[in-house]
Amino acid sequence: MLQTNKLRTRLAAGQRVYGLINSVPAPLLVEMIGYAGYDFVILDLEHAGVDPQMLENMIRAAESCGLTPLVRVPGIKPDTILRVLDAGAMGIVVPRVQDSEQARQAVRASRYHPLGERGISGGRTTGFGTLDLQEYMALANREIMVVAMIEDRAGVENIDTIVAVPGIDMVLEGAIDLSQSLGIPGQAQHSDVQAAIHRVAAACAAQGVAFCAIPRVDGQHEAWCEAGVRTFLLGDDRGVAFRALKTHLGNYRGKAST
Repeated sequence: MLQTNKLRTRLAAGQRVYGLINSVPAPLLVEMIGYAGYDFVILDLEHAGVDPQMLENMIRAAESCGLTPLVRVPGIKPDTILRVLDAGAMGIVVPRVQDSEQARQAVRASRYHPLGERGISGGRTTGFGTLDLQEYMALANREIMVVAMIEDRAGVENIDTIVAVPGIDMVLEGAIDLSQSLGIPGQAQHSDVQAAIHRVAAACAAQGVAFCAIPRVDGQHEAWCEAGVRTFLLGDDRGVAFRALKTHLGNYRGKAST
């Protein structure tokens, strides 16, 4: 059953929040992320192959440990957004948002009347009827988040109108794809990419929309904190696990006496 969005509540209270992308589709791993202390997880349907039943169980795993589950959808397709939200996601992350019309489309697909045109269903999100539909629809309009990813030149150029769209709750930067759009692929720390990201952050601050930064090098987390940013995405579970495994093995291999 749909609950209060803890991520939204913590942001409203001015708290810093930290999340991780889930790239390894397994409910157990989602549960581990929650018990490790992260505030939110982005379950990835854009780059990872996840079937509907697995997604629903991953959302259940997040719910079981107080972790807010967001889902990155492949694009602005109302039928996909509908199924993701009916599975229990507390928000969607929309890649490659380029202009205000795309932002409005994402909001319309995610919210009920009068804020949108999402199709109406019951099931697990209403507690199988524990909440009546009117109560659920009001709760969903209040709690479900819409996150726009800015990943190309057009999104940066149109950021002021994108964040002005009612119902856009957060903006997430995508520096790697943005670097490609700017003609400097793979160079997330290039001055042009960083200038574009800071332009996006400034537009969010001016409009009162949360900006989610991705610290990639030493000092960036501290710099964003000093700039007033409170939302951070700390990479993906696949990368975290790989680095931890290598470090763990390195603590032993070659150090034992022969």
